[in-house]
Amino acid sequence: MLAPDLRKSLVMVAEAMRDARDPWWVISSAAVALHGVTPIEVGDVDVVMSVGDARRLMDALGITPIEDGASSLFRSTLFGRWETPPLVVEIMAGFHVETAGKWTEVLPSMRVPLLVEGAVVFVPEREELAGMLRLFGRPKDLERVRLLAS
Repeated sequence: MLAPDLRKSLVMVAEAMRDARDPWWVISSAAVALHGVTPIEVGDVDVVMSVGDARRLMDALGITPIEDGASSLFRSTLFGRWETPPLVVEIMAGFHVETAGKWTEVLPSMRVPLLVEGAVVFVPEREELAGMLRLFGRPKDLERVRLLAS
């Protein structure tokens, strides 16, 4: 069962993405929760989408792109935080992770539609999600991989 704040945030994401032209996905801890893993702590909702959809979404929601959204491990061509939902939604387009000294784009290929209070939310297929989390390699991501396999 999803926590109320997560459910409400996911419904808001699905509604905001209704006019998306390209595939989009909820990833990381929220996607693990959507795959039915419990217990899982979800602090925010990470959404990966195309640059065009991210621009349109950010414009529609009045979100200013964040220039310093990159870290030593992650970077995005376009990044923003939507702070209206109960959980912050991180919008990532052109999302990359640094592995072995090079940047690797993270863009799922499989889309699993899941219903949250009647709204369709897309997540990567379970094995693809586990592969992404392994690529991220942080202890919390590796724990999520373990939980997905349980």
